[in-house]
Amino acid sequence: MKINRRKFSAQQKVQILRQHLVEKVPISEVCEKNGIQPTQFYQWQKVFFENGAAAFEKSPNKRNGIRSSKLEQKVSHLESKLAHKDEVIAEIMESHIKLKKKIGPD
Repeated sequence: MKINRRKFSAQQKVQILRQHLVEKVPISEVCEKNGIQPTQFYQWQKVFFENGAAAFEKSPNKRNGIRSSKLEQKVSHLESKLAHKDEVIAEIMESHIKLKKKIGPD
């Protein structure tokens, strides 16, 4: 027998949790109404409270923007170092080839 799993969006999960936490609807009613098991409700509640601090962080987008900017700067710096390395290797190889031609075949 195949069981069709329902997928709830983040907003739906918060709304379901809100029914019990804010509106004081008993968990059994909330679960029955939404077709979920109480263990699922408690799992969502646990995740909700574990990640709740993110809602109170100051400008989370700004923090991510700063982190992205630093990563972009680091990538740019590493790309320039790599380009310089390639130039040095090309010069060394050119000198090596000229030297081999000058010396002749072994």
